[in-house]
Amino acid sequence: MNKKQIYAIIGGLIGFIVLIIVIINIIPKKEQKTEEKTGNLEETKELQEQEELNIFEEFYDVSREKVSKMTLDEKIGQIFLVRYPEKKQVETLKEYNFGGYLLFEKDFKNKKEEEIKEEINNLQKESKVPLLIAVDEEGGKVVRVSSNKNLRDEKFKSPRELYEEGGFERIKEDTKEKSRFLENLGINLNLAPVVDVSTNESDYMYNRTLGEGTALTSTFAKSVIEASKEGKVSYTLKHFPGYGNNLDTHKTSSTDTKTYEEICEKDLPTFKEGIEAGAEAILVSHNIVSSIDGENPASLSKKIHEVLREELKFSGVIITDDLYMGAVAKDNEAVIKAVNAGNDLIIVTDYEKSIEEIKEAVNAGKIDENRIERMAERIIAWKYYKGMIK
Repeated sequence: MNKKQIYAIIGGLIGFIVLIIVIINIIPKKEQKTEEKTGNLEETKELQEQEELNIFEEFYDVSREKVSKMTLDEKIGQIFLVRYPEKKQVETLKEYNFGGYLLFEKDFKNKKEEEIKEEINNLQKESKVPLLIAVDEEGGKVVRVSSNKNLRDEKFKSPRELYEEGGFERIKEDTKEKSRFLENLGINLNLAPVVDVSTNESDYMYNRTLGEGTALTSTFAKSVIEASKEGKVSYTLKHFPGYGNNLDTHKTSSTDTKTYEEICEKDLPTFKEGIEAGAEAILVSHNIVSSIDGENPASLSKKIHEVLREELKFSGVIITDDLYMGAVAKDNEAVIKAVNAGNDLIIVTDYEKSIEEIKEAVNAGKIDENRIERMAERIIAWKYYKGMIK
């Protein structure tokens, strides 16, 4: 072998060694970049998931565990918010394990503060799961509790009156005062505020609204929800997807004929603003909204609930308006439809009939038992979120 051949072999070996060194240095950098890229993607995904978390997300594990130990009857009981019976309230509660009681003006009439507190405390003491104690204390026309002068010198004022007195700051002050008042009595859920947009004094709902357009009513929704977070009383945006100028559904059916575009522009923003402020509950009306579902009242419409869940990204508790009301009372399957539509909490008066219908529907396969479980889990998770269950 001559010198040239030897030099060529040595040169080749040196080149090969250099190539190996380059590859060794390049691969880790590529892997590092890949890891960094993957890490960034995972971080972005995690942030997106955090933004999309259910409002009660951190309480679902413990909620599922609690619900898994319940009987079907107990699960069904949790999905009902029942009008307060005139007698045997404790006995009825112990038999049916309701999610909560809804009290009206007659339930407070002429009673003293201590009498009401004792009555509610006794209910909570006898309930297996802490109860939602709910009222409609909107202010103005609808004042179930402050109508009793033994409890408050004057009734809470309407949103319109408060706004004219001092704008949204006055509304925030009123919300905090109302929360303290209700909480002192043992009430933990207010079916208010009314965030429907109504600017026409002839509208059925006008006197219960702010009486202003969409932008100001949206600020009203945000103001009430934000102010409510300082207390332990939950507030409920109503009446989804917006009542507008519809008729009184306590008496008869009513149809909203606005286009979907009009609803998106005029009615939905108030709910969206409230949701973004942390609303825990939304109550759905009995109006038929023809541009979304021309056959079913909103409270019984799956399409309406899809708008609320998918378009507005609401993850809290959906509540029906009272199924005793005229717009739905004649529907023999109203309570079954309410479950299958996507509600979580159903307001009823005739609880015995409603509960029996649910049990029969589950046994007949008209309602999936898993659906009842999901409803109960959300109600229980809400109660953990509220600090009702420790």
